[in-house]
Amino acid sequence: MSFRWRPATQADLTEVLRLVRALAEYERIPDHFVATETQYEAAFFGASPVAEAMLCEADGRTVAVCIVTRIFSSFAGRVGLWIEDIFVEPDYRKQGIAKAAFRMVAQRAIDEGCPWVEWNVLDWNEPAIAAYRSMGAVARDGWTDMRVTGDALRRLAAGG
Repeated sequence: MSFRWRPATQADLTEVLRLVRALAEYERIPDHFVATETQYEAAFFGASPVAEAMLCEADGRTVAVCIVTRIFSSFAGRVGLWIEDIFVEPDYRKQGIAKAAFRMVAQRAIDEGCPWVEWNVLDWNEPAIAAYRSMGAVARDGWTDMRVTGDALRRLAAGG
């Protein structure tokens, strides 16, 4: 099977949305998916884009998505790349599609002088963890992701 990764265009927003929604379902959190095409358009193609999406095509259809952003480390004083999402449709897994996306992002990091590429993985996703380890990725032991949202976010902003 042959496949091709390419940058997403504005005409691809429906496909990006479809694939990220499928990722939310795979991750067992479909209720967390509330993004719209309008939000994606602003994020990827607006006046100040904050992320980029790549799509993979195989068998004449779009089968995978990879979304990348930049992150700054105040300790290192440098920018790295963050893979926010990567999703390959189940029928196209184990074909090298995801690894090809990671290779492209890694090469881009090198080309742009970024010293690292980072991403999250759910702790129950053993197949992904094994694949990431096989690429040389290591977990950041001692770190826990934190998030404040909803009512807690509003309370914090109000001084609570």
